[in-house]
Amino acid sequence: QVQLVESGGGLVQAGDSLRLSCAASGRTFSSYAMGWFRQAPGKEREFVAACNWSGGSTLYADSVKGRFTISRDNAKNTVYLQMNSLKPEDTAVYYCAASPLGGYLARLARAYEYTYWGQGTQVTVSS
Repeated sequence: QVQLVESGGGLVQAGDSLRLSCAASGRTFSSYAMGWFRQAPGKEREFVAACNWSGGSTLYADSVKGRFTISRDNAKNTVYLQMNSLKPEDTAVYYCAASPLGGYLARLARAYEYTYWGQGTQVTVSS
């Protein structure tokens, strides 16, 4: 079992940057692909970014491509989401998730491929 705890959210202005962290428990962290999703009020949860077990392969939603970067440190059991050039439309609760599909990158945009989820961290971007 994997437990995930996100941190790093907050209130920022448009154009600012934030780095989210997701700390995982468990000795098998490096075998999981990791993803970030977000959910804005009144909207469905949407895919943001994912990486394979090593972090060497990544996948991004078109809306964040070129602005957000996902990375992981398996020695620290942590995955990160660096968010630059933030926009008001990035405002949402951000969730990290772990998928047993360690290397099937193309499938990692689908929330149902993830087994474990964090509790979420709020990101608010003011205009």
